[in-house]
Amino acid sequence: MVRERKIGPGDHAKGPPEEATKEPSKDTGKKARKSDPTDIPFESQADLSDTDPADQDQAEPITAEPITAEPNKVDPNKVDPNKVDSGKILGLGATRSENDSVLRPKRIDEMIGQREVMEVLKIAIDAANKREDPLGHILLDGPPGLGKTTFAVCIPQELGVHVEMASGPSLKAPKEILPYLTNLQRRSVLFIDEIHRLPKPVEEFLYTAMEDFRVDIVLGEGVNARTLNLKLQPFTLIGATTRAGMLSGPLRDRFHIRQHLSYYNQEDLVRILERNADKLRVEVSHEALMEIARRSRGTPRVANGRLLWVRDYAMSKADGKVNLSIAKSALEMLGIDSQGLDRQDRKYLETIVRVFAGGPAGLEAIAHTMGISSDTLEDEVEPFLLRSEMIIRTQRGRMITPLGTKVLKDSPKS
Repeated sequence: MVRERKIGPGDHAKGPPEEATKEPSKDTGKKARKSDPTDIPFESQADLSDTDPADQDQAEPITAEPITAEPNKVDPNKVDPNKVDSGKILGLGATRSENDSVLRPKRIDEMIGQREVMEVLKIAIDAANKREDPLGHILLDGPPGLGKTTFAVCIPQELGVHVEMASGPSLKAPKEILPYLTNLQRRSVLFIDEIHRLPKPVEEFLYTAMEDFRVDIVLGEGVNARTLNLKLQPFTLIGATTRAGMLSGPLRDRFHIRQHLSYYNQEDLVRILERNADKLRVEVSHEALMEIARRSRGTPRVANGRLLWVRDYAMSKADGKVNLSIAKSALEMLGIDSQGLDRQDRKYLETIVRVFAGGPAGLEAIAHTMGISSDTLEDEVEPFLLRSEMIIRTQRGRMITPLGTKVLKDSPKS
């Protein structure tokens, strides 16, 4: 039988009980670390400001050591650019379809067209590699589908570094871009697509990150507030936008290199289609490739999409070989005429001629008549018609041109 020992008044002088002198277990240690303020997520640290206000006045800003991305463990100085796989070099937020991954060039030398842009980027990349310094921040602007994302994927390949990919609309607050910045290694690349859609607070958060490679985080409020300075590894920011004018002046001026991408001519599109047909292992005649390029609006993305459709049509309706007749039949099934107009484009022109007698007509009036959103018309339909000089914009509204009237007469009826 075990007797229970009573503790007398003099026992406290002899020291704590034996159980109290034991070292804390590993579980206890883990619980203690969880109470460390530095382990608490960024958005929760504002609740930690329970220090005496008198002591806060004498508190100095906290400076953290440079943060290095651990997950990939890639040393940019030891990466061979010729052995880097673009499928593995992508970081957070990278999502690409199988066809996109197959058809997209991996190196700048593999790209076709945009010669002026390529020459500028080659010089900047070569100089950065010789200095072993980060490449200057780059802003690429231009219409959709011309290769802005392709350049953003090829540039890290040339530098032999890691790339993090993000989208402007998904970064709603500074705390959402912070993981991308802290995950960057030295000379790494951060690519932000649709950068003009970044909220104002996120833009301002990027100012010090782009210039001084650091970010300032304010913890708490009022007299209890503290400033946490995080040093970042020197990196390169590549921004892509279809509307460079919507960027704020301070953010736009922080890009060292600004390049505009223009539409492709038919010869460059044919070369792109020839290369992609080989990658897809599709037998296509040169005449068919020229016909597809002619109906692709000078845009590689549109050309690739129509090549994939023609391939599927040939495999279903023919023996898989694409000739001029097969290409025409496949594109006509989609309602795409010889000028590259689709059914919606022709309906737009027909509405101006039939309802508004050729114009001028307001965008909202045309949209309500067609039963289509005005944003859809302005962003998807009108750019090609304006560039092709089939319509014009005036202060009174949209008007069809003689060329647009002629094209509409020659096009097949919808």
